Amino acid sequence: MKPTIIAISIVLAALCGVAHAQSNEEVFTWTCSENKQFKTSGTTEKVRLIWEAKTYDLERQTSLPGSLRYKNTTTGHDLVVLGNKAMLFNIKSGTRLADFCQTAEMKTGKLPHLFAGAEPFTQN
Repeated sequence: MKPTIIAISIVLAALCGVAHAQSNEEVFTWTCSENKQFKTSGTTEKVRLIWEAKTYDLERQTSLPGSLRYKNTTTGHDLVVLGNKAMLFNIKSGTRLADFCQTAEMKTGKLPHLFAGAEPFTQN
């Protein structure tokens, strides 16, 4: 009985730690044309996207120089981030979900937060 209680305690502690770590991630709100909006959190390698009350995990992909690209191949969500805007697509349905998206910082001329600490792709 004691090993079971210890095992359950360890699992619960781990789950609480994950929830706490996720709640500490900074969330960025992107405002787009046509009154659309989405939110992102995560790192330059893996982004969590909240779009229309659903959450999607997107992985960084190879992209053109000076841009970042994140995809979820299962759902088709594709986020392309440039220096002055981002666009959200669904490559499965072939639609552009949101265009000319910017964070509050980007509206003041700063680079997207996803570029912080990451080298945008450059040609060799």
